[in-house]
Formats: sequence, C-alpha cells, structure tokens
Amino acid sequence: MCLDPTPPPPSSVTRRGVLAAAAVLAGTAALTTSPRSAEAAPRPGSNGGDLVIEGGRLLDPATGEVIEDSVVVIRDGIVRAAGSRDRVQAPAGAPRLDARGKWVLPGLVDAHIHLNTAAEAADAVRKGATSARSGSTNFYQDIAVRELAWQAPQQAPHLKAAGVFVTPDLGDTVLADPDLTPLARLKEGVRSPEALRRVVEVNLARGADVIKTRVNERAGLPEQDPQTQVYSYEQLAEVVAAARKRGKGVLCHSYSEKGCHDAVTAGIRSLEHGVFVGERTLHEMRRRDTYFTPTLTAMAGLAESANPVLAERGRTYLPILKDAVRAAHEMGVPLAAGTDSSGGTVDPIGREVQLMHEAGLPALDAIRTATTSAARLLGVEREAGRLTAGFQGNAIVVSGDPQRDLSVLMSPVNVVRSGLVV
Repeated sequence: MCLDPTPPPPSSVTRRGVLAAAAVLAGTAALTTSPRSAEAAPRPGSNGGDLVIEGGRLLDPATGEVIEDSVVVIRDGIVRAAGSRDRVQAPAGAPRLDARGKWVLPGLVDAHIHLNTAAEAADAVRKGATSARSGSTNFYQDIAVRELAWQAPQQAPHLKAAGVFVTPDLGDTVLADPDLTPLARLKEGVRSPEALRRVVEVNLARGADVIKTRVNERAGLPEQDPQTQVYSYEQLAEVVAAARKRGKGVLCHSYSEKGCHDAVTAGIRSLEHGVFVGERTLHEMRRRDTYFTPTLTAMAGLAESANPVLAERGRTYLPILKDAVRAAHEMGVPLAAGTDSSGGTVDPIGREVQLMHEAGLPALDAIRTATTSAARLLGVEREAGRLTAGFQGNAIVVSGDPQRDLSVLMSPVNVVRSGLVV
C-alpha cells in the first residue's frame, strides 16, 4: 500500500496546535510562547543574564591553555571577555560567582539525549549539559523543550531537536501530528520511499533541526537483536536525501558492521552507538568527516540491568565499544559525547567523558568530545564549547583539575546557563 501523493505539509497548518500539545506533554506550556523554526530563533543568550566568574583556573578545551586567577565577563547571556585578572576588567556592580580554588570550563554538550519533560531538561542542565542534541521524542516534546530553552535558559539546555523517529513502526507516534496519521494504513510500516520522505518532511515542517533514523533494532529491548538490520542502504539514502533538501543532517542508531557501513555510505552525519563498527567503516567515516557518538554511558547502564539478557548484552558490548572508540580516535574519526539518557533518568554528561578516557582517549581529548568536538557536530562551534568573547555564557565550575581527575565533571559545583547561575 502506498501513500496518496501529497505535497510536503505546510508549516502553518497544524504546527501551532501540534507543538502546543507537545508543550503540554513536556510540561513546558506555561513557559513557552508561539513556536518558531530553528532558522527564526533568536541568538542564544537573548534572555540571558549578567555575571562575572572570577578567581578560578580557566581551561580552554580548544587549546589546552589554563589561565590562573581568571575572569569571565558575561553580559546578556554572552561572554564579552575572558582571561587573566590583569587583562580583563570586571564591570562594577555586576553579579559575581567566586570560583577561587576551583576550575572553570565551558558548559558541556550532550550530543545524544532524549528530553521528554521540563523536569528532565532542568536535570540535564544541573548536571552540566548546557547544550544538547535530541535523540528524538515520541510527540515533539523536544521541540517544546527547545522553546523552553529560549524563554527560560536555566531550565533547559540549548537544544537541537530531532522531532520524531524515522523508524519502520511508528506506533502511537502517528498521533503526534495529523500529517502522520495516513502512515497507520501501511501494512509494512514506514519503508517505502514515499513513507520515509513523509516522516522527514513532517519533522522539518514542525521545526526539527536534525533527523533521527535507525538501521538496526534496539539493544535495550531483550526481545530484539541489535544486529538485525531494519533499513537498507537505499532506504537510508532516501532519508538522507530528504533531510539534505532542507540542509539538515541525519543521526543514525546503528550496531552491526553492515548496518554501520550502509548508514555511513548513505551519507549520515553521525553514527550513534556503533558497537560493531569495523575498520573499513571507520576509514570511510574519517574520509567523510562522519561523527561517532558511541553513548558509552548507555552501554555501561545496560550492563547493570536487572534483566539478565540485557545485563549480559551490556557486559559483552561495552568492551567492544570501547575498542571501537579507541580505534576511531587513533584514525582521526571525530567523536562526540552523548549519554542516550531516556525514560526519566538523566545521566551526567561528565560520565560519558570519563568513559571516553577509559576507552583510551587522553583526558583533554575526552573533554573535547563534550565541548569543542560536540559543538561542531551540532553546528554551534562558534557559540558553544569554549569560554571566549562572543560565545554563549554557559559554564561549569568544578572542584578540581579535570585533566587529572575527570570524575569532577560528573558533579559540577556550579552551572551557569546563559549568564544565569542554575
């Protein structure tokens, strides 16, 4: 069965109603105003505050430089100056955050997280993720969370939203948008070129920043085999082509080597999970500048599952994934940190950085996976990942030197979001 031929859904028809419902589901309705597209969104920091962070050791992940007795001046949510006290003059009367005896870093980036509620969004910020990329939601809650981040920066990370999952079986997600309901008639699910394009087009019409799809089944469901392939190269290429028409990238849930290779050669922007990614695919990723977001935190969590099937899967997969991360780093494949947090539990992005280090990355390179490298993946490398003039006023203050002990990133002493202390 095919879909009736229809043009792409207009953004003006159902968007306000759809996203108003998403805001109710996410618990953000009272704080968001009329939804806007990512292209029309104001510059991050527009609802930010003024703050001076002073006295701490400031680490720049881009260069590895450490500035003693630093001063970071944030005005209207944007960094105006950062450097040593003898070079940066703090404005009189500005609120102060005393960081003496501590370390100051840019706010961290979680490149794969599922934020379905306002409570989860706030928890992610408190744990240091001041920027993030959604790994999809069932009913566009991530787009509502993105709106919340503009209105109340302390309560949500600056978010790149993925909308709903491009997956063979949408289940109740067909109720997320009236333009998705015709897909319920398809006996084979979302598999035809027309159906794949429909989900991408609806996502983009509703304001998604990126598109999320899959090539394999899930590792977190004991009845599924993560190495079973659900989309072919041709189907993945259809998703990528539909996204590229609007200048959007695709992140792809992947496990098997064949699935990873099909996804990468189809043109995805980032490979998610990728436990069994092989050397030939890693070389292809390096050539294409395809990112690897391994979500080690999720795999480590699987190993601790009460379900014996999932626990065994996690214990088996985690060392394989760490080897893949180390190989990717050695080959020069760009890496991004992502926790894959979901289901009401938000893992600290600092844990993913620590696991990157355990996989073989030097401490500074591990920090970069959650700062400069992840910011580049999200397309915000001139806004996030560093504390320097013109960047977002997002910062974390930690108790010790993260290059010696990465565990300090898991429990920030202070988090600053757009110039506002959380």
